[in-house]
Amino acid sequence: MTAAADTAAAPRGAVARARYVRMSPMKVRRVVDLVRGMPVGQAASVLQFAQMKAAQPVAKLVASAVANAENNFDLDASNLVISTITVDEGPTMKRFQPRAQGRAYRIRKRTSHIFVEVTEVAQTQGGRPRAKRSGR
Repeated sequence: MTAAADTAAAPRGAVARARYVRMSPMKVRRVVDLVRGMPVGQAASVLQFAQMKAAQPVAKLVASAVANAENNFDLDASNLVISTITVDEGPTMKRFQPRAQGRAYRIRKRTSHIFVEVTEVAQTQGGRPRAKRSGR
C-alpha cells in the first residue's frame, strides 16, 4: 500500500493534549470515562453539568480538539466523535508537612497528561458508537 492509500482509508481527525494538569489521574479518569465515544456536542453538555473539578480542563481540551479539527482539517463539528481520550500520569511534586514529635509527612501533588482525539463519522452512521462495558 502507498501512503496515499493509507490516508484515504483512515478516518479523519484531530488531536489535542493537555500536559501537567494539576489533578490526580484517577480523578480525571472518572470524568473522561463519562464522555469516551460520545459526539462532541453531547460530550460538551455532559462536561458542562458534571459536578467534578476535573470536568473543566477536560471540557476545554475537547473544545480545543474540535477547534483543531475545524481550523486545521476543515471538518464539520457536528460529525465529530471523541474516538480516543486517555489520561496518563505526569510528574509528582513531593512536599513535606511537619507532624508531631519532629516527624515529616509526605504530600504528593500529582499531575496528569490528557490526550483527546476526535474523528469524523459519516452522517448516515447515525448514533453514538457503543462503548464496551464489562460486567453489565
